[in-house]
Amino acid sequence: MDCFYAAVEVRDNPGLSKQPVAVGGRAERRGVIATCNYIAREFGVHSALSSAVAKKRCPDLIIIPPNLNKYRDVSRVIQNIFHRYTDVIEPLSLDEAYLDVSSSEHHSGSATWIAQQIKSDIFHEVGLTASAGVAPNKFLAKIASDWNKPDGLKVITPEQVDDFVFQLPVEKIHGVGKVTARKLHNLNFRSCGDLQGATETELIERFGKFGKSLFRYARGIDERQVASHRERKSVSVETTFRDDKHSLEELYRELPGLIESLERRLNNLSSRSFKSLFVKIKFSDFTSTTKERRAEFILDDVFQSLIDEAFGRKEQSARLLGIGVRLSETEIVEHFQLELPFH
Repeated sequence: MDCFYAAVEVRDNPGLSKQPVAVGGRAERRGVIATCNYIAREFGVHSALSSAVAKKRCPDLIIIPPNLNKYRDVSRVIQNIFHRYTDVIEPLSLDEAYLDVSSSEHHSGSATWIAQQIKSDIFHEVGLTASAGVAPNKFLAKIASDWNKPDGLKVITPEQVDDFVFQLPVEKIHGVGKVTARKLHNLNFRSCGDLQGATETELIERFGKFGKSLFRYARGIDERQVASHRERKSVSVETTFRDDKHSLEELYRELPGLIESLERRLNNLSSRSFKSLFVKIKFSDFTSTTKERRAEFILDDVFQSLIDEAFGRKEQSARLLGIGVRLSETEIVEHFQLELPFH
């Protein structure tokens, strides 16, 4: 979907259609932008940007508090549209999914025609635009879906894969962030074509296990199947503070509320068996640290001890505290639950 949450809000309030609009937390409460429309993006506003910075870049920016229940309702309608054409669907979030239509009989089995029809159905029934990528595998389909946004459709046929991938910048590879991109550039790897000149062994030596993925993605190879179910490996909750916390005592006072939220989320799972507890702290300089310890029960003193260790790693105040558990048994999740990075 194109800037999904903001698009839903603009759809429901047409008077905002020519205004810069974002969905996120309030600037005065240290909120974060979840998404914004394309007008706002022209001012340098983007997701994960602090709302305060976003307002500086775009003083006329209208920031709307998130309404997750509304977005979930719209997402369910879109999912139902998907199911008209295939049942092999892997949701990535409320607004994005992989669809395997290789066995679909709709539109004579043409993935391109099916994508066009899905986009049309969404527009006429939901009032929103979507962008689609059609390709032989998940890696290429994901890249193609971002190629012509908004309201785009990019098709990469099997015959086009080699030429398309050869010119593809390494930054487009899934898992390549700023640090890895910089390292690749320093090695004179700027495109997948450049990477094709390296052996798998060389890439593994320089990038560890990820080197194997780099070797395959650089050749347009991705054998991952579209998974109709997702495995949840952890459950967590977090809160961003209105004002930084400067002491352990202040962080301890946040624990009861977080534990209550975590327990409530765990109660929604069919299995409550887990193998460890963890704590996440984000410092005032926006760096983060995580500490983890084996445990099979929710124990306040374990969380306190983990907070001690994590908070002691830096002589800085904390702007965010999160706690969670690692599940020891596979928990099948059919509907991805969005967790926004603000409260």
